[in-house]
Amino acid sequence: MKVIVAKTAGFCFGVKRAVDTVYRQVETGKKPIYTYGPIIHNEEVVKELEQKGVRIINGEKELEAVREGTVIIRSHGVSREIYRKIRGQNLELVDATCPFVKKIHRIVDEHSAGGADILVVGNEGHPEVEGIKGWCRGRVDVIGSEEEARAYRHDPARPLCVVSQTTFNYKKFDKLVEIISKMRYDRVDILNTICSATEERQSEAREIAGQVDSMIVIGGSHSSNTRKLFEICRNECADTYYIQTLKDLDMRRLPSRGCVGITAGASTPNNLIEEVSKQCQI
Repeated sequence: MKVIVAKTAGFCFGVKRAVDTVYRQVETGKKPIYTYGPIIHNEEVVKELEQKGVRIINGEKELEAVREGTVIIRSHGVSREIYRKIRGQNLELVDATCPFVKKIHRIVDEHSAGGADILVVGNEGHPEVEGIKGWCRGRVDVIGSEEEARAYRHDPARPLCVVSQTTFNYKKFDKLVEIISKMRYDRVDILNTICSATEERQSEAREIAGQVDSMIVIGGSHSSNTRKLFEICRNECADTYYIQTLKDLDMRRLPSRGCVGITAGASTPNNLIEEVSKQCQI
């Protein structure tokens, strides 16, 4: 069986940076060490860090109960209020927010401070989107579908700034922006803040899925960017499978001959991708 592994599969820059940050903190020997939410959306990586003593803070109430230690901001970023609380409790703050996400925080902060309303194209409730909302000083809305884009209404007398979740489907972003643009708002800034790594990963996944007999997408169950990869690949290849670990791989569902493609979300370790690739070649 021929196997094609996407060159862009696996840890992106922001995720690798965040994971490396946690490991460096572990090596210092300081205790306790916390991450605000799972550092990335990959259950295996999070489990490994927990075994090294890294604890997860799930929300503001749990944060308020922490009295000492180091709190690491995860790659998805958090709101302005969370920074204030961490510092207010005299905890050591280590910021592992992806630089691309930090850029969006600065954009919405500056535009909303200037009086603009903010429209985020993304998935409501996703940690990154919640963090972005937390840097807006006025009205902020989130849309993630064509129906929501058509239903969106904005006061044309007010400036509007449109940004995107970094891992959003870039073709879908273009479609939603097209709908918004037809509403003829005079004072609107549309900023495509999808990171370049996401665009490259999605484009390569689409290309590979279009030429193989089966496609495997590897990633955590809570990973938004992996789910988007799965949707993209399934549109090109009906036999597309979403797995989290090697144990989820059912070789009986793959063709005995032909070609299998493999891609993976931004939070998937390279060693897992290699294990899946080797299994497919046996």
